[in-house]
Amino acid sequence: MNKKTFFTLLFAVVFSLCAYSQKTTLTVLDYIDATAPGYAEVQSVWQRFMVDNPDIEIVKEDLSNEPFHQKLAAYVAAGTVPDVVYMYPSGRSTILHDQKLVKDLEPLLGKEYLSAFIPAVLDTAGQKGGYLAELPQSICYSTVVYVNTKLLSDLRLKVPKTYKELRAMVPRLKAKGIRPVLMANKDDWVMQSCLFSTIVGRMVGDDWIDRALAGKVKFTDKEFVKALEFVQTMYKDGVLGRDTIQISYGEAPALFAAGKAAFFIDGDWRQNSFLTDPKSGVALIDPAKQETDFQFINFPAIPGEKNPGAVSAILGCGYGISASIPAGSAKEKAAVRLVKYLYSREVQTTILELGRYITSRKDVTSDALEPFIPKMKAYYASTSKTCYVLDGALDTSVYTPLNLGLQEIGLGTKTPEQVARTVQDALDLWLAAHKK
Repeated sequence: MNKKTFFTLLFAVVFSLCAYSQKTTLTVLDYIDATAPGYAEVQSVWQRFMVDNPDIEIVKEDLSNEPFHQKLAAYVAAGTVPDVVYMYPSGRSTILHDQKLVKDLEPLLGKEYLSAFIPAVLDTAGQKGGYLAELPQSICYSTVVYVNTKLLSDLRLKVPKTYKELRAMVPRLKAKGIRPVLMANKDDWVMQSCLFSTIVGRMVGDDWIDRALAGKVKFTDKEFVKALEFVQTMYKDGVLGRDTIQISYGEAPALFAAGKAAFFIDGDWRQNSFLTDPKSGVALIDPAKQETDFQFINFPAIPGEKNPGAVSAILGCGYGISASIPAGSAKEKAAVRLVKYLYSREVQTTILELGRYITSRKDVTSDALEPFIPKMKAYYASTSKTCYVLDGALDTSVYTPLNLGLQEIGLGTKTPEQVARTVQDALDLWLAAHKK
């Protein structure tokens, strides 16, 4: 070995040791259900980043549903927001936006990188803080009606186009021991996010909600009360069973897959629960049956609706970077590298194939998709207009009593008028606190 080669190798070793000694640690709070299909594959995505980036160490927490939101709230209260955090464009991540606890991603990611995404997700008007606090992974449709068309066909029933047609099915379905509509209403956000938002969008519209937030109309006005009354009607008609308030979010997909209900109402993200689990090789709904026995539709026409066909939708969730990281630091560069990786074509293709969501990245395609994924894309194409998801439009202090009130209507313990009054009282307090 000559001296030149020796010193070259020595330099490489010293450089590697120095790089290792300067390893950057990133804390991450991610939203993921460890019991969901594809969990192991998603973990492999993170592991691959760490292998390819030995100078970065990832310390990651995986949580979902209420435990996630509770942990994030605790971090915010302690002033220790994780370096990279999964977050919403508004709603339950409002505090991250309002207090600017996360950085603006636009200058960090750059125009060239962001050009790979559909323009709608880059519209910062859809984010509570008015800047690109997180890069939405998708456009999220929070109301999808999953239909067991095989079950309907066997009973000589057709996919309903109106609520009247849906209601008319109830006696025949119940006679066969089949639940008409299944929802996981034990979790208080589900009714509001996955159905009532669409009802409100149809019956009063986004402009009405904007006027309510400006104090120009009230939730106690007859228009909004009628929307609440429609939920009450669904329970009275037997379209929704009061016992759905005892069904937790984790239980519902298996019940629908087992043919216990003709219709299942949830968000577009829920189709992932029915796909093949790569680890077990088993799907809740076999791909062949996904193709032939099921369909995704918009909620049927509602009596008295002013905005026919409107469906609740919102910018999807994504990752943000903590504002506490010093600008230009090694940690900021590491966080940007991680975020770019997570939104890369390679990773987003994996995510699409797992059916986690329909990616907002424009250059992602795959031939390895189970039928539910292209069927969801077809559902998107069939919808002509969208409306607010209420927990994205209202403050937490306002939509929380609404969530609880919708459960109380289902249980029969409160009237629509009483719930409307509770929600308006909460809005009045919010308006007073934000009066300029």
